[in-house]
Amino acid sequence: MKRKWFIVLILFFLFIAGSLPLLDKDHASADTGSVEISGTTVNVRSGPGLSYSVTGDLEQGQTASVISKEGDWLEVRVDDKEGWIASWLTTSKDEEQTASGQTAVSSVNGLNVRAQPDLSAAVLTKMKAGDEAEVISAAGDWLEINFRNTRGFVSKQYISVADGAPETDQPADAEKTEEKKEALSKVSSFEIAVSALNVRSKPDLSSKIQQTVNQGQVFPVVSMKGNWVEIQLAEGKNGWAYAFHGQLSDETAETRSNDTQESVTILTDGTNLRTEATTASEVASRADAGDNLPVLDKQGEWYQVSLPDGQAAFVAEWVVSSEDAIAEEEQTEVPDRKKGTLNGITIVLDPGHGGNDGGTVGVRKTEEKELTLKTAETLSHHLNAAGAEVVMTRQSDTYVDLRKRVASSQQAGADAFVSIHYDSTDDSSISGFTSYYQHDYQKELAEYLNSGLGDKLTLHDRGVQHGNYLVLRENQQPAVLVELGFLSNFNEERVLTTKQFREQAALGLYTGIINYFDAQLGE
Repeated sequence: MKRKWFIVLILFFLFIAGSLPLLDKDHASADTGSVEISGTTVNVRSGPGLSYSVTGDLEQGQTASVISKEGDWLEVRVDDKEGWIASWLTTSKDEEQTASGQTAVSSVNGLNVRAQPDLSAAVLTKMKAGDEAEVISAAGDWLEINFRNTRGFVSKQYISVADGAPETDQPADAEKTEEKKEALSKVSSFEIAVSALNVRSKPDLSSKIQQTVNQGQVFPVVSMKGNWVEIQLAEGKNGWAYAFHGQLSDETAETRSNDTQESVTILTDGTNLRTEATTASEVASRADAGDNLPVLDKQGEWYQVSLPDGQAAFVAEWVVSSEDAIAEEEQTEVPDRKKGTLNGITIVLDPGHGGNDGGTVGVRKTEEKELTLKTAETLSHHLNAAGAEVVMTRQSDTYVDLRKRVASSQQAGADAFVSIHYDSTDDSSISGFTSYYQHDYQKELAEYLNSGLGDKLTLHDRGVQHGNYLVLRENQQPAVLVELGFLSNFNEERVLTTKQFREQAALGLYTGIINYFDAQLGE
């Protein structure tokens, strides 16, 4: 009898176990490797996507164990805590070990070394054709290198890589230690490479901010610790700055300050030059497109420039182009493009609104700014896969001035500028998508985009229309503003907020862009 009950008990447990759901096939119960954080600060989310809530963050250089992967997202574990991070902001440790010890040789003049593996990141320094650098790690289409005491990222497209080997029998670690000591002994100055950089009391992001310094300023170097550099500020004070956001040199701070005078070039006729660094101040003078003005100082998003009569005035950075932007030489060789690809094409995606500008709000309280960013990110992946260089006017929930968005288009030399929006009106019965243009040279792109959307969306097609929007009116590049549907329509809002719709909308825009550039090949 006891044996019979024992068998029944076993069968019961087997039945319960068989009814339990299996683990997701993409989820591994054991670690599948490790990655190093390459972004300055990377958000950890509760799920694999930007729509999931942020549960924490990881700093550049931290290592995380990979549990599983879903699309472009990695589930990771750090200090017994788990979450999801974007794979494109990490570097595989296996890939890093493979790359370490190699030498990167620039194949073009003026190759930008950037602070992050992103075309919108600050330029730390430049490499000439034939210049060599130590490869630290690989990060997708980028290499992290050490070039003349500056650590940054370069595009693999303009680099040839050779295996490096020590010339003596001295142990590699000991040799590198000696080289590092010798290199640090030669460092004399540090030039700020970003618009604003916090200088802290200790080499730690949580320490007190002593001062904020601006792009182009040069300071004497006192010492270095890891990725931090101690610089000498005015009044005999010292502080610590993150070395990735500046350029180290063996020249003295005084020499570099005297040798380098930055200048900016005006982009449009009648640009206002103001008495103070704000749009509310008086207009001191005006300048025309092509005027080159020496820079005296930088205050936030404003340059203080010297006028021909010797007076000083302020001009917003989004209406000028700096010398670095003008001398951008990374695309000296444009690859041959075949139909169905976007090699050599630069596309600026403009997710409408952001930050304190939420855009329209739907009947069900949907915020436009969230949908525009998600749609732009989906479209960006498709365009990148086709070979395009994609520039995003914003990559997070931040406010970007409209003129600054236009400046991004002009400075990138965009072949197409696409501003993504969702519509609203007092009449809740109105529905459908619309493609707007302002100038005649923008109309053809609008027609192709609208046609692509019409092939993918089931919404009412409101057609191509003339629209007097600043991002179109002030844009010298082919530019289109698309309204992908009405959040003020209750039924349409339910459709617009789905992932399936955003994917179809992105595919429609992608198809329109491909067809637009394919037509140019046939001309």
